[in-house]
Formats: sequence, structure tokens, C-alpha cells
Amino acid sequence: MDSAQNPEEFYENLKAKLQDTAMWPTEYLYKFIVVTKESKVEIIQQVFDNMGAVIETTKSKKGKYTSVSVNVRMKNPDAVIDKYIEIGEKVEGVISL
Repeated sequence: MDSAQNPEEFYENLKAKLQDTAMWPTEYLYKFIVVTKESKVEIIQQVFDNMGAVIETTKSKKGKYTSVSVNVRMKNPDAVIDKYIEIGEKVEGVISL
């Protein structure tokens, strides 16, 4: 998220882009970066549990950070944004790409 934008403005812009660029429902790829700590990765996995998500994790070269890619079918842009908000609330220090 751009630090100059407030979260509401950021998510409004994201919603507009998602509406303009995809036919819904569609596959969506989330990417997150967290400090390597198993509990943080597990929380992300729990948020997408029972959704048929394909989740891949990759540790950084030195192992300090873990990237988490989540490919999942989402029904609309609002559902995509809801997951970003939920992850941001549940996982301290997460970076959403």
C-alpha cells in the first residue's frame, strides 16, 4: 500500500481496478511477506482454509522472511479486499503485494 494514501482510498482504487480487469468470479493471486515465524504463516493459511486455495511458501535466502502466495477463486472484488483487510488485522507486520 502506498504510504501517502489512506487505506480506504487504496482499497477503493484496488476495487475499481479489479472490476475493470477481470470477469468475476475469477482466480486471484495474493502475495504476502512476513517475518519467518510459523504462527504468521499458519494464520494466513487459516484465513484461506476451506476455500480450495493453493498456498505456496518460500523463505528468503537468509531465512529471515517468508513469502506466501495464495491462488484462490474469489467471487468479486469486495471478497478480495475483505481478505486483504482480514490478513492485515490478524498478521502483525505483514506486507501485502
